[in-house]
Amino acid sequence: MDAAGGLDVDHMVPLAEAWDSGAGAWSAQEREAYANDLGDDRALIAVTARSNRSKADQDPATWLPPAEAYRCAYLADWVAVKVRWQLTVDDAERQALTDRVAGCPNEPVRVTFAR
Repeated sequence: MDAAGGLDVDHMVPLAEAWDSGAGAWSAQEREAYANDLGDDRALIAVTARSNRSKADQDPATWLPPAEAYRCAYLADWVAVKVRWQLTVDDAERQALTDRVAGCPNEPVRVTFAR
């Protein structure tokens, strides 16, 4: 990929997932801050349009990046964003995270709180 035009800006934790995980109770100002979070380099990431469409609003229970070498970092970043914004995880998401991070023994989770 040579051109930035072939990339999309993706929310690590999609807006619909955030809404279902607690953002629905936030003020409009809090939701805007989440949607435009430039305070953590993991919140908004550049991805191919194809990858962005493939992921849509799914969580790690139903979608993982196609690049296996990136999966552990993806899971760590997902957890960090959820913790940063104090978003909940549902049972299927929790189980998937637990199962999938078991194969990621050296992936640290660094959290920077938004508020």
